[in-house]
Amino acid sequence: MQKREISTYEGAVEYLLSIPKFTSKHGIDETRAFLHRLGDPDRKLSILHVAGTNGKGSVCAYLRCILEEAGYRVAVFTSPHLTDIRERFLIGGRMPSKEAFLTAFLAVYGRLDWEALAHGEGYHPTFFEYLFFMAMLLFAKEEPDYCILETGLGGRLDATNSVASKLLCVITSISFDHVEYLGDTIEAIAAEKAGIMREGTPLVYSDVRPEASAVFAKRAKMLQIPTFPVSKSGYTISKIKNKTIDFLCEYRYHKSIHARLHTIARYQVENAALAIRSAGVLADRGLASLTRKQVQDGVEKCFWTGRMQEVLPEVYVDGAHNEDGIRAFLETVGQDGCTCPRQLLFGVVKDKDYGRMLEELAGSGLFQKIGIVRLKSARGASLEALSEVMRAYPDCPCVLYETVEEALRRFLEDRHGERIYIAGSLYLVGEVLELLGRGEEGFQDAPAAE
Repeated sequence: MQKREISTYEGAVEYLLSIPKFTSKHGIDETRAFLHRLGDPDRKLSILHVAGTNGKGSVCAYLRCILEEAGYRVAVFTSPHLTDIRERFLIGGRMPSKEAFLTAFLAVYGRLDWEALAHGEGYHPTFFEYLFFMAMLLFAKEEPDYCILETGLGGRLDATNSVASKLLCVITSISFDHVEYLGDTIEAIAAEKAGIMREGTPLVYSDVRPEASAVFAKRAKMLQIPTFPVSKSGYTISKIKNKTIDFLCEYRYHKSIHARLHTIARYQVENAALAIRSAGVLADRGLASLTRKQVQDGVEKCFWTGRMQEVLPEVYVDGAHNEDGIRAFLETVGQDGCTCPRQLLFGVVKDKDYGRMLEELAGSGLFQKIGIVRLKSARGASLEALSEVMRAYPDCPCVLYETVEEALRRFLEDRHGERIYIAGSLYLVGEVLELLGRGEEGFQDAPAAE
């Protein structure tokens, strides 16, 4: 591997996107060693670490909005991005400039051992590791009050787990995903997620799957750390009306709080409850100063792109990308109050259990038609594989599309009052948002919803 001259933002992005072609995941010790080589920027940050299978990004978003409503400056590292790679780094709710992005990229690039790499040796970060290092440099320079880190894959061996210390750990709901890396049982997957737990650091976690909760409780006892489980009994939906959800949930010790979400996604109540409980733990431990109204307003103002987002009137995109995510998606769709027919556009990456996902979708009886589309990403499942699955459901009309652009255009042109849902992958959501953002003819016949 030879060092080359990179002096532009576009060149940096091109290089980053090429990384999977010539490197593989490393051990956590190698990641820590390189973080040290960069000057230990993580030691300047007050870190809140979030892991889990579903809802990680949403919990990060709600927690960020709560803290920002209280006047704190918050940095967030999350993934994946939908249309711009800089979405992964938010500082005060804003992406870094292209100049700042390039500066961080070059700081990492310049610390690589190019002499060793030229001989096929030495350490080169993976795509995710490289972005994590950039985040640490970007955030340390900005000196935020809090830094929220979302794990990429798993927890124990994730690059984000190389940081020296944490104020709080949060683990969202656990389900089957990436079983080839994390294990094929809930207990095994939970154990990988539990790897983010640290001595002296409290844990807030989703107490929905008993098998996972038992893993977290056992490790917490070993580390002698306090835990704050959030179970389904810990929150109650009180009203759903006009695309809002009102609910009551636990906030601080023996205290509850009423809150409102501007979404139709019922699954976001659990994610918001996790964020609210996390904020309460920070407040109870003297790590944040929060009023009840700041928490309520932060949650209500929060907007998380691609999660049951109305992008055009009666057109919703959702990032459900695994079996449990699809079930949560269907729960919301089934109770959306819609009296008109529904249609679904579905695209998925090939390493997901798309057979089970399509079984849930086709078997739900909620959709008049399902459109199957090939994603632009090289990871996208083939139309042949997806159509083969759909042959088992002859009563569910299915249409195949070669591109997302073709599919979206046809769905919009052919509809007569139907509500359209788009789900299966965040890559699909990203493609749709990019098409709408470009404002191409036929895609902006009606204004996008806020």
